[in-house]
Amino acid sequence: MWKILKIQVDPKSRSFIAATAKKERTDLSKAVRDLVSRGRTLLAVKKFKKGQALLGRAAEIAGLPVGRMMLLLRELGVKGNLEQDDYRKSIANLAGAW
Repeated sequence: MWKILKIQVDPKSRSFIAATAKKERTDLSKAVRDLVSRGRTLLAVKKFKKGQALLGRAAEIAGLPVGRMMLLLRELGVKGNLEQDDYRKSIANLAGAW
């Protein structure tokens, strides 16, 4: 369910959002939602690259399924931050789940 959120932005940001909406041939609300989504994704990639978020958490931040996050990171050339021990634990957890 959509919720209404009122925000205040500076005039330059308002102009940028309006220009983006015009360029994308959409309304201001959709332009803001798209920019927020892109910002979440950028934040998730940044945190993953810095080791501040593991894959699952990065996917949560971005609002993406883990598989899509993996593909995105690969497309961007971001290397995984799994250590060998993490990999072994993941395999053991997976084996235990089956």
